[in-house]
Amino acid sequence: MAYRLVQSLQNARTALAVACVVAGMGWGALSAQAAEEPPMPMSAPRIQVDNSEMGSIVRQVVFQGNQRIEPETIRSYLLVQEGDPFNPERIDRSLKSLFATGLFADVSIKREGASLIVKVVENPIINRIQLEGNRRVKDDTLMPELQMKPRTVYTRTKVQADVKRILDIYRRQGRFAATVEPKVIQLEQNRVDLVYEIDEGKRTGVKRITFVGNKQYSDSTLREALQTKEERWWRFFSSDDNYDPDRVTYDRELLRRFYMKRGYADFRVVSAQAELSPTQDEFFITFNIEEGERYKVSKIDVDIALPQLKKQDVLDTVQFSKGDWYNANKVEDSVQKITDLVGTKGYAFGEVRPRIERNKEKRTLDITFDVQEGPRVFVERIDITGNVRTLDKVVRREFRLVEGDAFNTAKLRRSRQRLQDLGFFEKVEVNNVPSEDYPDRTIVKVDVQEKSTGELSFGIGYSTTAGAMFEIGVRERNLLGKGQDLLAKASLGQKSTRFDLSFTEPYFLNRDVAAGFDLFHKTTDLKKASSYKQTDTGGGLRLGYNLTENLSQTLRYGFKQSKVEDVSTNASRYVKEQEGISTTSAISQSLLYDRRDSKLNPTDGYFGRLSNDLAGLGGTERFLRSEVDAGYYYPLAEEWTMIINGHTGYIVGIGKDVRITDRYFIGGETIRGFAQAGLSPRDKATQDALGSNWFAAGSAEVVFPLGLPNEYGIQGKLFTDVGTVGDGDDGDSTTINGSNMVRTSVGFGVNWKSPLGPMSLDFGFPITKESFDETEVFRFNFGTRF
Repeated sequence: MAYRLVQSLQNARTALAVACVVAGMGWGALSAQAAEEPPMPMSAPRIQVDNSEMGSIVRQVVFQGNQRIEPETIRSYLLVQEGDPFNPERIDRSLKSLFATGLFADVSIKREGASLIVKVVENPIINRIQLEGNRRVKDDTLMPELQMKPRTVYTRTKVQADVKRILDIYRRQGRFAATVEPKVIQLEQNRVDLVYEIDEGKRTGVKRITFVGNKQYSDSTLREALQTKEERWWRFFSSDDNYDPDRVTYDRELLRRFYMKRGYADFRVVSAQAELSPTQDEFFITFNIEEGERYKVSKIDVDIALPQLKKQDVLDTVQFSKGDWYNANKVEDSVQKITDLVGTKGYAFGEVRPRIERNKEKRTLDITFDVQEGPRVFVERIDITGNVRTLDKVVRREFRLVEGDAFNTAKLRRSRQRLQDLGFFEKVEVNNVPSEDYPDRTIVKVDVQEKSTGELSFGIGYSTTAGAMFEIGVRERNLLGKGQDLLAKASLGQKSTRFDLSFTEPYFLNRDVAAGFDLFHKTTDLKKASSYKQTDTGGGLRLGYNLTENLSQTLRYGFKQSKVEDVSTNASRYVKEQEGISTTSAISQSLLYDRRDSKLNPTDGYFGRLSNDLAGLGGTERFLRSEVDAGYYYPLAEEWTMIINGHTGYIVGIGKDVRITDRYFIGGETIRGFAQAGLSPRDKATQDALGSNWFAAGSAEVVFPLGLPNEYGIQGKLFTDVGTVGDGDDGDSTTINGSNMVRTSVGFGVNWKSPLGPMSLDFGFPITKESFDETEVFRFNFGTRF
């Protein structure tokens, strides 16, 4: 009696537990289903088990409701098969496993006798996906971001994820008021059309940027340091005045760099808050900052653990001095210079770390560069992301490191600079992270953001000798994403017409050799300057390669036909002697040593170039021409750069005189304030410019900000140019006006990186000149890119 009572209680307790578990499972699944808005009515998953026969064996598994999905596929997700006992826990796990596949909108499992009935409602197949209401962002931008595709299984989870992706795209474009509502249109054969109804809303701009805690610098000064800008009518070409949370995060780093560069070593951004206006079309951003104290450098020292390094050699590479205001950028530059020095001494794993000790009372910093031999780390692989058009090999071939090399920080920085110098990318980020599998290996991660490499250039100008000119050119510097350079240009003017076509393959035959060709046709009306017209037609082949990291050489063969025609009847006799056709077959070489910090926008460093041309291997002309030009860039202060350039050339005939078509006529861009060919020996009787066999020119220029916001891209410049030419090679002083007196000019101008392209205005005023020189005060150039 007692035994039967206990057994009954145990059976009841077990039945109650099973019922609670099953009810709990069903209620959890039902709650999960109710949390999402279903596209169509559907029931919650169900499990039905007859507890009276709970311990019996499953004799048969029956599948119901499946149309596309094979029974064996469903069976593979079940944890209860024929011959297994009925187990509510395993049945419940089977239910969850079937739902996790994403193939079914509803699943129920029940027992009928010795059979287990699995009834499913399959998710529909997507027939078509349609976007509606998107005017600002096109389908080509949104569609690739969607996980859902036609002819795939519809799931609500993926639809909600796609909605989030679409909203993220709109938010990156400054439209936080955008909304997306998915709609499902049911079709026959369990198919649906999926429509995303998009309300783009108004553009969410940045109305105001304010700062709290800034004492040393005004709000307007700090705004210039940020990439995010306030809304202004002239920023229709830029998206920087749209709110972007990622950009605001980057602005925090820009603020830190701004202060750390100026000695505020304790600076920090406490918070950056963005408040959306009630109308949801404007943001108000507030940066709460702590400036801290400004520090000077009181001591510079090095701690060297490498025997071949001398302390003084390391100190000589430091980019700042004792008593200077602390500058985090110069500390980083010093680390790079010391790392480069360590590498030249044969230490592939050299490591340089700056140790900084603060004296808050004296507001000074002691900086010690700790030079040690770091851990032996090798490059496991190089991962490249962000290059949509540009091929991976174009990026990889600029790297000074390859997989398996000893990791070197200096080479990594140099690789980054080479990628930036390509001009293919708006942004280049190169970092390294430890390998997950090997402690002695590192993974180099390259993230690039491509920019338009096509250029449509226009040039407009006027000079007293050439008259009005118009130039148009089309160029693609990254043809087919292979890094190839193709240029077609035409220049039309009152006195000159020129057509050019050139092509460059930067890695010919997969080697670090740049090969290309040039074709040109040029007609120049020199009637006013020299009483004749000149037509040049020709082309050339060229080959360039690097001798060292900074030294390169270019070899070239060129053939040119020159025609002097339409000579005026009252022209100089020296010009009349040149009438006719000549051909020039020449080989050339150019040797370039370049230590500039950037080839595109240099602000520091120098370069030197030596060029030689030898004509006479065929053709009618025989001469040797040599030219040397050099430039030096020195940063005077922040955004102030001094540029010093020099250029000289000399040509000598081999067994015959040099024709007028190969001589030097300088002025214009060479020496501002003088017209093109404005500096040249001239016939006394006719004033025809005859050209010279040598020249020398130089300039000193200072480029500086004008106090306008940096985003305008407007800089001022002051310059002085000097130059001289030979005093004549055709006759004597009785018939030719010639002088090798040094001419000078001064002037000012403006450079503008406009949204349509670079523009420059120059005003040059001659200081010393000869009476027979041709002058020109104003020059204007304009270009645009797409």
